[in-house]
Amino acid sequence: MRHIDEYRDGTLARAIAAKIAGEAMPDRHYQFMEFCGGHTHAISRYGIEDLLPPNVQMVHGPGCPVCVLPIGRIDDAISLAMRPGVTLCTYADLMRVPASGGASLLKAKAAGADIRMVYSTLDVIRIAEAEPCREVVFFAIGFETTTPSTALAIRLAHRKSLTNFTVFCNHVLTPPAIRAILDTPDTAEGARVRVDGFVGPAHVSTVIGTKPYESVSAEFRKPVVVAGFEPLDVVQAILMLVRQVNDGRFEVENQYIRAVTAEGNLIAQREIAEVFELRAAFEWRGLGELPASALQIRDAYADLDAERRFALETVSAADNPACECGDILRGLKKPAECKLFGTVCSPESPMGSCMVSPEGACAAHWTYGRFRDIARAASTQAAE
Repeated sequence: MRHIDEYRDGTLARAIAAKIAGEAMPDRHYQFMEFCGGHTHAISRYGIEDLLPPNVQMVHGPGCPVCVLPIGRIDDAISLAMRPGVTLCTYADLMRVPASGGASLLKAKAAGADIRMVYSTLDVIRIAEAEPCREVVFFAIGFETTTPSTALAIRLAHRKSLTNFTVFCNHVLTPPAIRAILDTPDTAEGARVRVDGFVGPAHVSTVIGTKPYESVSAEFRKPVVVAGFEPLDVVQAILMLVRQVNDGRFEVENQYIRAVTAEGNLIAQREIAEVFELRAAFEWRGLGELPASALQIRDAYADLDAERRFALETVSAADNPACECGDILRGLKKPAECKLFGTVCSPESPMGSCMVSPEGACAAHWTYGRFRDIARAASTQAAE
């Protein structure tokens, strides 16, 4: 693909990393959070942490929509799918996320529920049109990146007068999650991770732009650098963050200028605003109940809202107490620090959502073998 190789130039990446090492103050520790799971995978895949000096560290954030979805909402989806006459459609990475009692959508499908994996919201519309005798429900998740496609599907179903199509909406918002991470009190129940700045998400920012981060950056005096997903994007963003910290600045900067603007995609924003409105509050895995952090379907499209049609009332469910996914999503722990990681928890038998999703931090560490480096380092240290 054109222009990809240029952003994966190892020589140039090492040159930028050398600048980071040269400009990072030796008596200072820098800790930056990459919010998005896509950045976590880029960092693991290309060994970016190996290029950084010891006093510049990255921590993982909650920017994985599958990972932050609470168990109660998975339980709701399973209960919907088990109803007679209901067809539940969703994306593949939700199928194996553990629910209450070891259940999952995949297991429910094996038990006879009509659950279908789709590639786009238009697939769901086609299924609803082709099978008018079925109640077709789209299990919608995602940050601002995937929200416009759900909005378009709802508007299309409304225009087509599809009476057997509804959406179970679980779309969440990025800026409130960043705020929650910075605003968590330092208590035994909810420790706060130290964050000196954020590598802002790429795809989300193509939709919302960079302006929504400005109030959070100013309030908490933390720099945000929106970055692309290629290795050179990430190392350049880290250099920009180091320079901001050194200068005492806390600005929102845009490294990903080839795709992101300050205003974002105004057409997509209008589609979202037409169909959705803010929820009063929504539960996030690892972050708890966050006010104004998710979307719900407006009254004008209430007939297409699965929560209203099926009178769903989500019951909060506790995570597996041995799983550290919540702490990993808050940046408090690395995947390899979870006692289940690599033992009973693996991609073949995931115990938590962070190991299931392609954007999950645990999946990234497993896929690219980062846990092996940690294990070797621990073994060497113990021997010494």
